[in-house]
Amino acid sequence: MTTTAGHFDRVVARAAVARAVLLGRAAATLAVAGGDLRLRAQPTPLVVVGLLVLLTAVVALVALSRDPHVVAHPLLLLAADATIVMAVLGIGDGDVAFFCCAAGASALAGVLIGFWALLPAAGYAGLGYLVAAHLLGSAPDAPGLAAFVLAFPIVDVLAAVGAAVATAALATHLQLSVALVASAQRTAAASERARLARELHDSVAKTLRGVSFAALALPASLRRQPALAEQLAATVSAGATAAVRQAQEVLEGLRLDEPDHEFGAAVDRICRRWTEREGVPVRLSAAVGDLPVDLRYELARILHESLENIARHAGASLVTVELAQAGESVRLRVTDDGSGFRVPAEWRGCFGLIGMAERAAAVHGTLRVVSAPGAGTTVLADCPLAAAAYAGTPS
Repeated sequence: MTTTAGHFDRVVARAAVARAVLLGRAAATLAVAGGDLRLRAQPTPLVVVGLLVLLTAVVALVALSRDPHVVAHPLLLLAADATIVMAVLGIGDGDVAFFCCAAGASALAGVLIGFWALLPAAGYAGLGYLVAAHLLGSAPDAPGLAAFVLAFPIVDVLAAVGAAVATAALATHLQLSVALVASAQRTAAASERARLARELHDSVAKTLRGVSFAALALPASLRRQPALAEQLAATVSAGATAAVRQAQEVLEGLRLDEPDHEFGAAVDRICRRWTEREGVPVRLSAAVGDLPVDLRYELARILHESLENIARHAGASLVTVELAQAGESVRLRVTDDGSGFRVPAEWRGCFGLIGMAERAAAVHGTLRVVSAPGAGTTVLADCPLAAAAYAGTPS
């Protein structure tokens, strides 16, 4: 699988750099041909050269767009490109357009065959020197032209090396990027599995364990203590019902947040659904950036549990939810104007509060509850961002 991925990365890199080379060669050739039109008594060859290079670029770009795997046939492509270069040489009679095309062909060879492109690039350079000798023989009194035609063939070798290096670098970058994304996906999947396992263990598994114990005692009780057997049967039935309800709550909790969307939107959706069901307005203020997935999940569950407690016990007429990020921490505040209660020192019997505190602790945060009879209730969850980012990462 790694080999296949690496091959795909090289194909993508070659296709991308090949497009850039073809566009650059077409632009450079058309520019020099257009600039030379006014200097030629017969501009027709330059026009034909420009059209040929432009048509070649368009056809190649369309082919690469439809199937990037075209680059998997380098020899065929290089032979076709060499034919185009020779046609430009024949039509333009050694004009500057030929040198541009030869440099582009060398760069394309570097894209397709790597540093083996030095061989065709050396051939194009040698051909360039032959053309240069012809041009200097035709215009011996042009020192500027001599410097140009003698220096330009070296560009073929430089273009081949540069294109080969750029293609290799891009392929490596793509390979590393794909590996990074795959690693992040594996980490997220492992975190999701661990979170689901924890949720099932803390709720459904414990309930089913109790049901199992009651079911094991049921056969003996049927013979000796029918009344006890009836109680055990009722316990089994109630436990199974509770397990189903808890499993539904776990699944609902997993759907509370949508990591692909902003967390503020998920909080707004939770509040709106609760308001539609309970008829109690929620005043929301959410100002947070991108949060780690584990932190988002636990905060969503804490908010959901807080709203459920308000619906069951508070009798509130207004709820205020504030979600804010301050430096390297995030705070969730849920306040209601309901009946309130006296918060016990040890939270004994307050399983909802204990569960929320455990959720905050799972992301290295803290939970605080402030309430008094007749004064409403405030739930405060403070969680650090840095610690939460690694809370669900498997070691």
